[in-house]
Amino acid sequence: MSSTSPVIATEDKLKVLTHVQYDPPESLSPSTVAPDPLDQFRTWFTSAQGVVREPESMVLSTASASGIPSARTLLFKELDRRGFIFFTNYESRKSQELTENPRAALSFYWREVAKQVRIVGRAERLSKAESEEYFRSRPLGSRLGAWASKQSSVVDEGEVQARLKEVKQRFGVQEGAEDADIPLPEFWGGWRIVPGEIEFWLGKPSRLHDRVRYQRIEGSPDDTRQWKIERLAP
Repeated sequence: MSSTSPVIATEDKLKVLTHVQYDPPESLSPSTVAPDPLDQFRTWFTSAQGVVREPESMVLSTASASGIPSARTLLFKELDRRGFIFFTNYESRKSQELTENPRAALSFYWREVAKQVRIVGRAERLSKAESEEYFRSRPLGSRLGAWASKQSSVVDEGEVQARLKEVKQRFGVQEGAEDADIPLPEFWGGWRIVPGEIEFWLGKPSRLHDRVRYQRIEGSPDDTRQWKIERLAP
């Protein structure tokens, strides 16, 4: 890929003049991808390790019951046979919207290898046992932070730090402690996005990108390999 993207910046306008040209050494087509998009994602994600900075970073897009959209970047944590898993506060905006409207989209963009993956699907909560297993694997600071933060709520300056101090006192965590028994909050846990559609995108010169879309065949169970595979125009 070429290096820079010159811009014109004035008092009332910001205009991008050019963009990078993609020229990866590989190609993408319905005949070369895996029959199951989760297997294809696993291949791409594994190959991105050590090349892409934070390949687990993804954008989650949700919408309220009235259709107001919102998007944010968060971390992908696991892929199982049903779908894509992440963890968050169940009282956050994202969780409230997923509860009201259990449809979501995920987007991965791996600039270093000129690849994108786009997922659209149905959201479901993980079981408490699944959430607890992951929660106990988190660093101590992250477990304490989950208790201290009322995610997405308006807070006063210094309020989060004060709540963190209260949480440490509540669970008897001494300064400098490396670990402690911190239980899973009732308001915290995992979500799984069960895909109905997954698109793989590979950047190509002159914006003639390779795009392959998988669509779940209607009526097929979540954990089967019944997918329709098509090439999309750039």
